[in-house]
This record gives sequence, structure tokens and C-alpha cells, in this order.
Amino acid sequence: MRLSRRQQLLGLARAGLGKLIGLILRLEARLCKLLGEVRALRQQVKELKARLALNSSNSGRPPSTDGLAKPAPRSLRARTGRRPGGQPGHPGRTLQAVARPDHTLIHRLERCPCGRCAGCSLREAPVLGHEKRQVFELPQKPLEVTEHQAEIKRCPVSGLEVRARFPEHVNAPAQYGPRFRAQMVYLNQQQGLPYDRLTQLCQDFYGQPLSEATVVSANERAYEQLAPFEQRLQVLLPQAPAANLDESGGRVAGKLHWVHVVSTPQLTFYGVHPKRGHEAMDQFEIVPRCRHFVIHDHFKPYFGYTQCLHALCNEHHLRELKFVFEQEHEPWAGQMSRFLLDCLACRKQEGVLDERQYKKVRRQYRAILKQGRLLHPRIQGGGAQSKAANLLRRLEDFEWNVLAFTVFEEVPFTNNGAEQDIRMVKTRLKVCGCFRTLHGARVFARIRSYISTCRKQRRNILDALEAAIMGKPFIPSAPPGGP
Repeated sequence: MRLSRRQQLLGLARAGLGKLIGLILRLEARLCKLLGEVRALRQQVKELKARLALNSSNSGRPPSTDGLAKPAPRSLRARTGRRPGGQPGHPGRTLQAVARPDHTLIHRLERCPCGRCAGCSLREAPVLGHEKRQVFELPQKPLEVTEHQAEIKRCPVSGLEVRARFPEHVNAPAQYGPRFRAQMVYLNQQQGLPYDRLTQLCQDFYGQPLSEATVVSANERAYEQLAPFEQRLQVLLPQAPAANLDESGGRVAGKLHWVHVVSTPQLTFYGVHPKRGHEAMDQFEIVPRCRHFVIHDHFKPYFGYTQCLHALCNEHHLRELKFVFEQEHEPWAGQMSRFLLDCLACRKQEGVLDERQYKKVRRQYRAILKQGRLLHPRIQGGGAQSKAANLLRRLEDFEWNVLAFTVFEEVPFTNNGAEQDIRMVKTRLKVCGCFRTLHGARVFARIRSYISTCRKQRRNILDALEAAIMGKPFIPSAPPGGP
């Protein structure tokens, strides 16, 4: 039975419509795929731009990674309105005259300079007094040579020649003294002068040759004599009300090692280890025995030590909040920065908070985080999240550790004490590039621990190093105070 013209046209229309619908569906699927790729590319571009925007002022990156694009210095703290320089009441530092000068030169007044007497003679006139001025200058011969002569006599009984004993530290026909060796250790370990530059300095300043072996021997001597000092640090630091912790990587013998620091305002310990986490901390035997506060930058292995209390460095939080506020343009980050700085100012002016005040501060803290959660809802389970979401999670989950400085007097706002102590390690690595051996790195760490501790306790560094080389190092005995 033949189909009518109308039925034929209807069949063709239906077939065409089916193809059209199929085409539309394929185009829609393709469009969805392209939109997904665009969203992924936009997210990738955003992440790359964010990575390029990271620097030492808005993240935990060290200033050495800024390169030529180093940002202008900008403090995270609010303006105080005070003028720069020393504040009223600050003890100034200027050159002061001494009571007993080494040399005194008398400038005699032979003729009168008053201008009224035609310069009459004053040679026989009595001296009424002196106007004094002192000049501090290096001696013409900065290196003195002392010759030790031991008497030789003959025993009246045995007839044998006998000799007097030299001092214990005088053990070679010609040698450098302990103070000179202490100065070489100071210049090498504190000021970072390499061996070859030290030999040049010795030749230029003292007119004497200096071999690298002499400096190495002086460092080894100090390292061996400072073993009791390091043992004392391992006893005192766990007793401190609060200790700052930090670590930084460096090349040792061609491999990555880690320099760990445990710091208080009176004591500093450095340790070098191939590992960064628990294995290193357990070997140094300080953090595992801490029973009070430790302040750090949220390095997770620290939280494995549950016998101590943990507080987090808010300087790190301020840098991360700055990035979220300036690069992601999220207002809650700026509010949280101002909130933390206001809490710090309140503590400086009024002291730590009582229970009622703390609850009020905590409510404000949570209210700011709630605004952030409107932009970044918490995702259950794993999965990568943005920097802002990760920061929010940390601030929520470790609320008490972030705000501990508002309640406990011994807890500092930041971990800057440890960061400042570890800065010298980075300076040394910039100058020398690396440590050739692990033993050499440990020599540096122990001597630096000694120098830093002596400086914190206001001891003369050169005298302290000389005492160490003589076998009588300074051993801290006073109980360490809190930050």
C-alpha cells in the first residue's frame, strides 16, 4: 500500500528531527566538556598566578627566593604613630670615655692664646686643670709575641739535667695563643669568613701567615671542649616555660640535611641531621622531654609529641592571610589579620586575658572564620583545596593553639626567636654554599649554639671562646626564662 505524500513528508521530518536532536545532544556534550576544560584551565591559571604572587612577605618562603623581584619591605604590623628611631627612655649607645686610659699625652700650654696679652709666656704658670678628650685606636702592633723560657738545671744528687715545665697550653716551639685562636673561631663561625679569607686577614692585619689547618684545629678544639655545654643545653631547654622550634634545609656532603633549632631568650641549641622529623628530634633528646609550651609553624611531626603544649606562630598566619586578602580579595582574611594584631596590642597594654575576656575574643574569632566558610564550605573527606580553605581549616581545628598567646604570659605571639637564630645558618650557607662533611656541620652547630647562648646572656664572645679553647667553657646554670 503506497504511502500518501503527507505521510512521506512526515516520516522525513521525523528522521530529520531525530538527527537534529542527536546533533544538539552531541553539541551539548561537547560544550559541557569544553566548559569543564575552560573551568579547569581558569583554575590552573589562577593557581599559577597565585604561585607567582607568593613571596617572603605573604607566605613562608624565605627572602632568598624573591630574587630580583623582591618586594619592598612592608611590615605586617599596624602603624603606631611613633617617629622612627630610638624612643623616649631607650638607652642610647655612644662612645664613652674610660676612667683609666692606657696612655696619656699632655699638651702643654706655652703661650697665652687670649689675644689681649700679645702671647705672653705661660711656662712657669701653675696648671689649673685639664680638659680631657680620648681617642680609641688600634695598637701599632696588634699581635704580641711572648717567649716562654723553661730553666734547665742540674740535679745535685743524680747529676742529671732537669727542666722546668711549660704551661699546659704551650706545647710547640712556635704557636698561636688561645685568644688568637678564639678570634679565628669567632671570625669563621660567627662572621662567616672562609678559610682563605681568614688567611688574608691574618696576613694583612697581623703580618703573620696563617694556614687553614690552624683554623680547623681551633674549631676542633672548641668543638671538643664544648661537649659539656651541649649536654647542659639538653638538660635546661626542656625545663623552659616555652621553647621556639624551627628547622631549615642545607646541603651537607652533597645531600640535603636539616638544621634544627630549639631556642629561648637565654639559650640556643643547633643540631644537624639527615632527617627533618621525629628521628632527628628524638636523637637530640630535647623536644621529647619538653613538658611546657613549644612554639612552631605547624610542622606536623611536632604535634606527635603529646606530652607538651603547642602554640602556633601567628607571624606565619599573618603572611598567609595577607596573601588571601591581597591576591584572592577575600575580606575575612583582612579582618582576621586586624583581629590578631589587636589581640597582640591588647596583651602588650593590659596583659593576658581572663576566662570571660577569652570567651569574648573566641566568639569574635569564630565569627570571622564563619564569614570565610561562606566562601569555602568545609568538604568532608580528602581532596585538594585552595590555600584559603586550607588556612581556614587550620585556624578552625587549632583555635586554642592560635590564641594561646592571649591567655599565657610565657607564650609569644610569633616564633621569630627561632627564625632569627636560624638565620645565621642560612647566612653561612650563602657564603660557603654547603658543608663538606657532616662532622664539619656539627662542629659549626655546636660552636654556634655556644656563641648564640653567650650573646643572649650578655657575655663577651671572645672571652667565652678563649675560655672554651682553654678547656673552661661557660656552662649556663641559671634557670631559663620564658619568651
